[in-house]
Amino acid sequence: MTGAPDIAGVPLVAPRAAADAFAWSGGTRRSVRDFLADVAALAERLPGRAHVVNLCADRYRFAVAFAAALVRGQVSLLPPSRAPEFLLRLAAQYPDLYCLADEAVGWCPLEVVRYPERLDPPAGEPAAPVLPAAQVAAIVFTSGTTGAPTPHVKLWGALARGAVAEARSLGLDRVPGATLVGTVPPQHMYGFESTVLLALQGRLALHDGRPFYPGDVRAALMAIPAPRVLVTTPVHLRALALDGTDLPPLELILSATAPLPSDTAAGAEARYGAPVREIFGFTEAGMVASRRTTEGPVWRLLPGVRLRADGDSFWAEGGHIPQPARFTDIVDVIDAERFVVSGRAADLVNVAGKRASLAGLNAELLAIPGVVDGAFYLPEAAGEGVARVAALVVAPGLNARRVLAELRRRIDPAFLPRPLHLVDRLPRNATGKISIESLRALAASRPRR
Repeated sequence: MTGAPDIAGVPLVAPRAAADAFAWSGGTRRSVRDFLADVAALAERLPGRAHVVNLCADRYRFAVAFAAALVRGQVSLLPPSRAPEFLLRLAAQYPDLYCLADEAVGWCPLEVVRYPERLDPPAGEPAAPVLPAAQVAAIVFTSGTTGAPTPHVKLWGALARGAVAEARSLGLDRVPGATLVGTVPPQHMYGFESTVLLALQGRLALHDGRPFYPGDVRAALMAIPAPRVLVTTPVHLRALALDGTDLPPLELILSATAPLPSDTAAGAEARYGAPVREIFGFTEAGMVASRRTTEGPVWRLLPGVRLRADGDSFWAEGGHIPQPARFTDIVDVIDAERFVVSGRAADLVNVAGKRASLAGLNAELLAIPGVVDGAFYLPEAAGEGVARVAALVVAPGLNARRVLAELRRRIDPAFLPRPLHLVDRLPRNATGKISIESLRALAASRPRR
């Protein structure tokens, strides 16, 4: 069973007044009319290729570039890594590939087209393009945290329907004109869906920046009028809490990329006076469900999406999902619209006959006072030896013995990390995720004791 067939055209921008705000860029309000004019102007200047990697760091320019490529019939590749080696591998798969960037990218091994410093709008009222729903709009890749990144084709109609479903699920269809401020890059599936596509199809506006540090998040939010929506991650919410940063009034806080501890969500709601909601999804399907974290562990499917059981596997289908997509998580189904996530198959570890999830162990580690960041991981398999977990921990002011003593009070002794390395920082990417390879590499660089 698949989603509704993509046969009709879908507008680039959901119907709204041309004078409505679409973005805040460089401190300036950009209307829908301004955006469409920029899209038309950039589309005329793009080279005649089939595939493009959109490296624009400015979120507004990223949106313009994505839309211009779409108008030209070009497919935007959204890789999980900007590493030159990975881009070269992509170029081998897509020989006509070029990169579009709005800043100097001398490190990039591919042909680079610079986003123009000035876009001269065409004469007359800019057209609002209507694009085939079945047009391939993007190819996105899994994060590679548990293996090699794999590509997934995304159709324009499915992306647009998903954004509409997300807006309805989060109640943002009732606050048109709210501005989305994202701490996640637009090249990541979550950032792409929940800032760029939501702005295009949800009658919302986007902020051009990608604030990272707590002070930058506050400055970005202060620079725009209410209503404001913060699109972020558990790592950024934790940083805001540890820093004690005050924020202006928010309409909503949205989190994804990793499970959000309920106490972190409750603290954010108490501090900022806004509901905290999470989006659940995976690259193969996109967004699947949402929940308000403080109301419990139950997820509710997005409008039109269904869960289908097939033996021990579960599949998401219908709604904006054009082809059934298998859950990578272990789920317990409550009814036709609700489920609970028990963990990820790749996240479960078995030590001496006992089972635990890495996410659960990480939650206990991060709950220790004085621990700023940390992650459990499995070292590379050691032949027939007994499996052990290890951990990397950022905890200024604490020593390893103190951290282990606190963990001993919280977890089964079988899962005490051996070894436990204290480090200055973890190798998180722009969305707060960490690959197993980077954890093992950092651990290998530590002196042996």
